[in-house]
Amino acid sequence: MSVPPAPLSLPGASDADPGETREWLEALSAVIEREGPDRAHFLLEALLEHARENSIDLPFSANTGYVNTIEPEEEERNPGNLELEGRLRAYMRWNAMAMVVKANRLNPPDGGDLGGHISSFQSLAHMLAVGFNHFWHADDTDAGGTHGGDLLYIQGHSAPGIYARAYLEGRLTEEQLLHFRQEVDGKGLSSYPHPKLMPEFWQFPTVSMGLGPLMAIYQARFLKYLHARGIADTERRKVWAFCGDGEMDEPESMGAIGLAAREKLDNLIFVVNCNLQRLDGPVRGNGKIIQELEAEFRGAGWNVIKVIWGSNWDPLLARDKEGVLRRIMMETLDGDYQAFKANDGAYVRKHFFGRDPRALELVAKMSDEDIWNLRRGGHDPQKVYAAFHRAYHHRGQPTVVLVKTVKGYGMGKVGEGKNTAHQTKKLSDDDIRHFRDRFNIPIPDSELPKIPFYKPADDTPEMRYLHERRRALGGYLPKRRTRSDEQFTVPALEVFQAVLEPTAPGREISTTQAYVRFLTQLLRDQALGPRVVPILVDEARTFGMEGLFRQIGIYNPEGQKYTPVDKDQVMYYREDKAGQILQEGINEAGGMSSWIAAATSYSTNNRIMVPFFVYYSMFGFQRVGDLAWAAGDMQARGFLLGGTSGRTTLNGEGLQHEDGHSHILSGVIPNCVSYDPTFAHEVGVILHHGLKRMVERQENVFFYVTLLNENYAMPGLTPGTEEQIIKGMYLCKEGPKLTPRVQLLGSGSILRESLAAQELLATDWGVAANVWSCPSFTELARDGHDCERWNLLHPTETPRVPFATQQLAPHAGPVIASTDYIRSFPEQIRPFIPKGRSYKVLGTDGFGRSDFRYKLREHFEIDRRYITVAALKSLSEDGTVPAATVAEAIRKYGLQADRINPLLA
Repeated sequence: MSVPPAPLSLPGASDADPGETREWLEALSAVIEREGPDRAHFLLEALLEHARENSIDLPFSANTGYVNTIEPEEEERNPGNLELEGRLRAYMRWNAMAMVVKANRLNPPDGGDLGGHISSFQSLAHMLAVGFNHFWHADDTDAGGTHGGDLLYIQGHSAPGIYARAYLEGRLTEEQLLHFRQEVDGKGLSSYPHPKLMPEFWQFPTVSMGLGPLMAIYQARFLKYLHARGIADTERRKVWAFCGDGEMDEPESMGAIGLAAREKLDNLIFVVNCNLQRLDGPVRGNGKIIQELEAEFRGAGWNVIKVIWGSNWDPLLARDKEGVLRRIMMETLDGDYQAFKANDGAYVRKHFFGRDPRALELVAKMSDEDIWNLRRGGHDPQKVYAAFHRAYHHRGQPTVVLVKTVKGYGMGKVGEGKNTAHQTKKLSDDDIRHFRDRFNIPIPDSELPKIPFYKPADDTPEMRYLHERRRALGGYLPKRRTRSDEQFTVPALEVFQAVLEPTAPGREISTTQAYVRFLTQLLRDQALGPRVVPILVDEARTFGMEGLFRQIGIYNPEGQKYTPVDKDQVMYYREDKAGQILQEGINEAGGMSSWIAAATSYSTNNRIMVPFFVYYSMFGFQRVGDLAWAAGDMQARGFLLGGTSGRTTLNGEGLQHEDGHSHILSGVIPNCVSYDPTFAHEVGVILHHGLKRMVERQENVFFYVTLLNENYAMPGLTPGTEEQIIKGMYLCKEGPKLTPRVQLLGSGSILRESLAAQELLATDWGVAANVWSCPSFTELARDGHDCERWNLLHPTETPRVPFATQQLAPHAGPVIASTDYIRSFPEQIRPFIPKGRSYKVLGTDGFGRSDFRYKLREHFEIDRRYITVAALKSLSEDGTVPAATVAEAIRKYGLQADRINPLLA
């Protein structure tokens, strides 16, 4: 039956003819009752279009009333045993609280607290319980099942509640709970979801906030991609992302919601825990965050479900024939709602219902306690179940469930609804007693000072129920796969001969072209080729990859409905439902999120994928460094390619485009292996080695390789140098048999300046120089520090010698390094230069600027002339050549001795 229309209460509108309004509403109610909601929706759309045609183009509101989306009579009933679920939920609340409080009652010798959060899980407990008990399926394929498992992005601050549940399930021990946030000795539990620290438990890191929602969207899209390409059956799998309402202010949280709607990601469900509070205070004290989010998500094309009021509000709303209660609900601000839950029932009666005498009459027969017990929707398992059920079965759109809760629910005066709830991690004995009584935890007063964990016997009804529900859903969650069951053999290095051989005379190429040739050859491999995931952010033509458009296609779930403007060309822009390329548009964060989904597919999908994400190097770690760090946490495996790298190589583009520091940023991620190759053969050896490590051996590393857009002749691979290339340096070109001697080190584009300086030194000054290609100063430094550590801890054993020291030791003379990066990059290996040798470093410290390459290298003082002068200066400091020779070289090469330091220019 249709609901009788209530009087309208539209913001900023007055009704000039209430009678006519009622007639229209009654007519619409009749249509709904007789012909159904679809017909009513069609008529409303037709009316709106007719209005627009008649120049009535008023703004459309994407908001609905401040009530639940699902009417009580439309709710799918919760099939669970609510009594047993309530008991289990109470035990989890208690154990989560006890874990944090016990950790913060420790008294370490150096003082300080471990921290932790109680209030976030208390607001989420009902939602997590409904999901675990009824919706979230585990990966059961190892047990012969066919479900690959749902993927959960858990709200990071609620981690104690997840540990509390795993403890009841027998997956975590009491000793582990006692070591919450105490991980150094290997017994503890990580502060937040961290796959690196708990590799068989957590799947996704969700703190930093904002990254979880963003990554979840691209993860859901990647599941669709795998299915469309026939690599994995992902049709029944869902991605659930839990976010806080304060977290939605992070630009990343909502930055890709348009993509989710555009690609119809109906396997994606956002659950926004709207407890109305962020860390310091209200999210929207002067507004309504649920209404704001509803409009934004609905406007973007999402299915929106609001869960605002619990079941005991339904009778009040049903009796509210005049719409008074709905009006008060809409007009009340979030700051006031927070204050209601920080006070008591009498306060709510006066300040909420007291806004209208008719509302007061609705609750006249209710006690203050009854009013206080009117629940928000997020604390009602029936309302939550109904919303999750509708979200789970919705088709054609992603769904967001906006759930109203109370932060610190059940914590009483110390935290419930208080601004301080997020930081509350210590409870007094009285607070703990209140908590015990509120949730009926069977712990006697005599035991309360110990704050013991509580776990019922295995044969109790609630424990049997706990395990039965998870068995019905395929197993326990969260759970992470550390290795894929798949095995691949990487093609032999010789297969990539096209990048290993010298280039023919007049056929100069760039290292970017070498990468594309390597990738093209890899795509031809029948086994591994289909697992390659090329990822682009609208720069395919910049990197010479447009030839792949026609070859393997660009993934688009709807195919290509239009005729591309370049259809008559060989390399036309071809989109396909089973396309292999992920073209993300101008969107580095999206490209990185897609790369992460592919780079962790071995874990989330039991499918080894090999992602190659190529982008301007300046717009990599500097721009999406937080995501790169998360990738390290998630044990990602794949290739990041920093194109047009170096401060002086991308001439003409200027300050915002020219990268001189990405290798410093990549070097801080422990499992990121970084290289700055100069030659095509180095690119081939490095990429091949990366495949061996990540695909064949399934090592938890990812590679960052910088590429150049500068064309020059490639010398080809010298057999026997492969291992040295991987370790970080090899003798590229030995100098003439002259003395004195110097050692010139370089990487990327500036190695060629060192080769030119070798000629100047020999021709102009009679100095012999060996030129060393150093594809990875970072790997050389890591090796050196590892040797230092080993030597420190093994003082009586034969010292280990760093690889850089081993390479340089047999070759006399000072060492000069020059790169297209800031000095900190080659400075990393200073401790490992053989003792007694001087080490001079040239670099591109400062902002980039536009000009020709030779002018930029002159400006930053890293070209062949400056390398030559640096070598002569080092020799003069050793007493090998007179200082006058250095001055003569400065005059000869026209260097401006008194110009401003380029760092400051």
